Amino acid sequence: MTARVPGSKSITNRALLLAAAATGVTRLRAPLVSDDTLAFRTALTGLGVRITETGDAWEVTGTGRGPVAATDAAGAGADARVWCADAGTAARFLPPFAATGKGRFVFDGTDQLRARPLRPLADALTALGAEVSTGPGGALPLTVTADGLTGGDITLDSSFSSQYLTGLLLSAPLMSAPLTVRARSLVSRPYIDMTLALMRHFGALTEEHSDGAITVHPGGYTAADLTIEPDASTASYFFAAAAVTGRSVTVPGLGTGSSQGDLGFVEVLRRTGAEVEITASATTVTGRPDGRLTGGFDVDMGNISDTFMTLAAIAPLADGPVTVTGIGHARLKESDRIGAVARNLRALGIHTEEGPERITVHPGAPRPAEIACHRDHRIAMAFSVLGRRTGGITLDDPACVAKTFPGFHDELRRLFPGAATPQGI
Repeated sequence: MTARVPGSKSITNRALLLAAAATGVTRLRAPLVSDDTLAFRTALTGLGVRITETGDAWEVTGTGRGPVAATDAAGAGADARVWCADAGTAARFLPPFAATGKGRFVFDGTDQLRARPLRPLADALTALGAEVSTGPGGALPLTVTADGLTGGDITLDSSFSSQYLTGLLLSAPLMSAPLTVRARSLVSRPYIDMTLALMRHFGALTEEHSDGAITVHPGGYTAADLTIEPDASTASYFFAAAAVTGRSVTVPGLGTGSSQGDLGFVEVLRRTGAEVEITASATTVTGRPDGRLTGGFDVDMGNISDTFMTLAAIAPLADGPVTVTGIGHARLKESDRIGAVARNLRALGIHTEEGPERITVHPGAPRPAEIACHRDHRIAMAFSVLGRRTGGITLDDPACVAKTFPGFHDELRRLFPGAATPQGI
């Protein structure tokens, strides 16, 4: 079976910003159309970037510089207000972009987004010369008073999220001098590799040093068309469903050349006994005929933490306990993902243990229960996969999947029509 997985959110939003900062017109083919990417796109248009739809592509007319806040008839500045909705990428990528421009920019979002930390990014922008203020706890609303950035040499706390580093790197070519960043306690390194690859696609000059520091040189970006590959994090749910139902799923366009670290999830599925084939053009996962999973292992998923919930949700079906480590930063995502997954598994009657940066799931027979999604798309998607095998699962907020894949439930039913159908989905 071939899964219809939409474009990568991570690539779409990075490419949108790069295209906006570039000189010329960029065509982004097959972008993800979801709540998060539309919020990011709307925020960019509010900053003066022209984005139009042509068929299945978005055409972005870049400004070649940072944004400029509007002024009134007398030439006085006015606040440019940027609504980020629930999109963490917007709250972390767009303030550095604004800081390379001129004017006063106020970023805000939903209560869920306001709960996510921004202090390391705010401190970095202040060190680079911007005037920055934050809301309570170093979070949104965040105000940037900008007159360009000169670059420099800074150390960035990256233990909470790699998105702070990505935000700085994406806008570094718009600074007037080189930017060198030393990322302390960096999590999710594959996302930085993706960021740097996309920056180079748009013409940026970057250097990676032996001590882990990254230098980006000034010079801006040049428009460069791009086809967005399928989202590897989203693909994880269909690969996992294949593993637990004994079926086979192929995702075309997601192969050995992928820039997404989350494709590494299939190697975790290989440890559970699934058959995995990765070619240059596609990835296929085939489950054992009886859907049996091998457990009894520990796995560090710190670099692919967006997929740890996929594994945790199906881990009760394994023949031994499964422990996931290295995921402490997942407590600071859309929800406390370790805590939320553990509580939901316990509601299903599954013995589960958790620590600050780990979770252990023991084998068991899930009983019917309602899953508390916490408005977190990945919790809803992960437990939907378990529901295709066991049934009896209800989601309290099935629509939250629109954050990254509005058609998720329909596609899961299309691929696995004979599997158990989760109630309420």
